[in-house]
Amino acid sequence: MLTRRHIRIKVMQSVYSFSLGKERKLDEELKFFKQSVFQSFDLYLLLLALLKALENYLGEQCQTYDTHKIKKEQKYFALKKLSQNKILAFISSHTELENQLKNKKFIRWDLEFVFLKDLVQEIIESQKFKDYFAIDNPSLKQEQQFLVSCFKEHIAPSVYLFNYLEDHQLTWIDDLPVVNTFLLKILKQLDVDKPKSLLFPKPIENIEDLEFGVELLEKTLGKDEELAAELEGKTPNWEADRIAQLDRVILKIAIIELLYFPSIPERVTINEYLEIAKDYSTPNSNNFINGVLDKLVREYKANKRMIKTGRGLL
Repeated sequence: MLTRRHIRIKVMQSVYSFSLGKERKLDEELKFFKQSVFQSFDLYLLLLALLKALENYLGEQCQTYDTHKIKKEQKYFALKKLSQNKILAFISSHTELENQLKNKKFIRWDLEFVFLKDLVQEIIESQKFKDYFAIDNPSLKQEQQFLVSCFKEHIAPSVYLFNYLEDHQLTWIDDLPVVNTFLLKILKQLDVDKPKSLLFPKPIENIEDLEFGVELLEKTLGKDEELAAELEGKTPNWEADRIAQLDRVILKIAIIELLYFPSIPERVTINEYLEIAKDYSTPNSNNFINGVLDKLVREYKANKRMIKTGRGLL
């Protein structure tokens, strides 16, 4: 589920946190890094649980109308239509999902009644729902397409969801784009006749990716003095206190990858950290980091310090 770039981002976050002097030891930082990787799967479960809670909420609301013999106005029929979505029902009743959620005590969407209420209201007021509502007997494909659009347009960009995740687990904020993309892919290929079409992946499919992240973090933190020396004199137009702390962190990690990971081509390393800088650092960081890394690569090649042996992986 996680890519090499996402692993690099998590390493960057750990090194940055460590550099701020939060009094965590190396082994504690490595433990935190591994936990943050595996917690990305918890975020995937949390979002599936939200869809399950949404279906439960809709059923309860419809039941309230029936139990209390409330006049069935337009809103009731909208709730009923939404509650009958077969893809949503498939997720809600999925046995393996229920098993996965049993020991996840942090997942309590039933306590977020206001969020569910506002989310449903937002959905049924949308034009796409009105178009969906107008279809008397939607096909499975149409129901699937509608649920995908609901997730893309109402759940994934929700400010409430963002704040909720930030309050519960800060690392989830950076995981969210990756997990959202993965979950959307799953929603598009669900088959209600095949329970196994709802996947429960490992956060890291290839153990080598986790080992890559651990080694990258361990070497970066363990060679801090050496890395400071590598950067000495390489930024003549920038005073030390003018270099953003995050830029310094990104450069240190990139240097470790250039010198100690022979299977990863230097161009892959440079491109990856330029993209990370573009997303996480200052507007000037991209050009600054590119200039420093280009200078270092030329020096390392001239001194035969950087030996590359394979095509490498992203």
